[in-house]
Amino acid sequence: MDTHAFKRSLHHSERYNRRGFGRAEEVAESLEQAYQSGLIGTIRDNGYKLSHGRLSIRLAEAFGFCWGVERAVAMAYETRKHYPAERLWITNEIIHNPSVNHHLREMDVQFIPVEQGVKDFSGVTSGDVVILPAFGATVQEMQLLNERGCHIVDTTCPWVSKVWTTVEKHKKHTITSIIHGKVKHEETLATSSFAGTYLVVLDMEEAQIVADYIMDKGDRDAFMQRFSAACSPGFDPDRDLSRLGVANQTTMLKSETEEIGRLFERTMLSKYGPAELNDHFVAFNTICDATQERQDAMFSLVDEPLDLMVVIGGFNSSNTTHLQEIAVSRGIRSFHIDTPDRLDAQANAIEHKPLAAELRSETGFLPAGPVTVGITSGASTPDRAVEEVIEKLMVLSES
Repeated sequence: MDTHAFKRSLHHSERYNRRGFGRAEEVAESLEQAYQSGLIGTIRDNGYKLSHGRLSIRLAEAFGFCWGVERAVAMAYETRKHYPAERLWITNEIIHNPSVNHHLREMDVQFIPVEQGVKDFSGVTSGDVVILPAFGATVQEMQLLNERGCHIVDTTCPWVSKVWTTVEKHKKHTITSIIHGKVKHEETLATSSFAGTYLVVLDMEEAQIVADYIMDKGDRDAFMQRFSAACSPGFDPDRDLSRLGVANQTTMLKSETEEIGRLFERTMLSKYGPAELNDHFVAFNTICDATQERQDAMFSLVDEPLDLMVVIGGFNSSNTTHLQEIAVSRGIRSFHIDTPDRLDAQANAIEHKPLAAELRSETGFLPAGPVTVGITSGASTPDRAVEEVIEKLMVLSES
């Protein structure tokens, strides 16, 4: 399928909108009340520090809503204003934040139901308005909605669209896209739908398995068993790993994406030699600036002396999980929570999600005596949620 031609045709449709409705002023007050915070502004102005009795707060210098998320949420609010009576859907969560999605449900926005990982569009009919979330939708979903006669409001982050353009370039030049991402993540599903031949790798371990196979050090059956759910239909590693281009889910760790790119560049250099390298390997920078800024700020924050770290963001938020990974890698006592409600200031207890583990409750969360707490939040987390966590910490420190 010529996905580039389909996108161009869709973008010229009268039932497609990716620029909003010019109602920013009408929704500004609602957005401010729901998501912004005066306290956070004060802390920013104070060098990202707050002292309250025995409690010292250190905020990361880049955290919370990124431009792409702000744009997506504002467009969703504008869409409800523009279509006050129409039935309004979102193909998935608008962003990975429970409070934001809850607010949209209160605005009578419906979410496409999902059964065993498959979305059910049977309830969507002609004339309905459907919002595509910040991390995009698959080309097949866009086709379905377009053919059904829906009004499509596309809030896909431009950084995600940039990755789609990259894999389309790979496809045009018969290059296999190596996508650094999580196979079942909505953004990676969308990106792979725009690719031709592709293979998704989660991390350096999987990338090394692919590199070893290219260098004739792997078993074909074991390889296909490992990547059967992570490759394009009809993928043949003996045929399709000769020309590679690297792309990524925009919320992955920047340093790991870069390391994966260097690994494949070295591998193709060893396999084909410097004279033929450019025929077998291409690289485009598809790392999101906002993701990079938040990760860089987190690395700076964990260099400070901290007693514990609180990371706020949806449990299914990839960029938030990677912030937590940075704290854990430094050996800092760290807690990932999705909402302020996970922190019980009266009982000095917290319900949190350790990396690759189930929810866990822990008492004695805040230690006695002077304590310094580092705080950051994922790109889908509003300042209001960070404010509520800090307020609970202040209450806890007084007890």
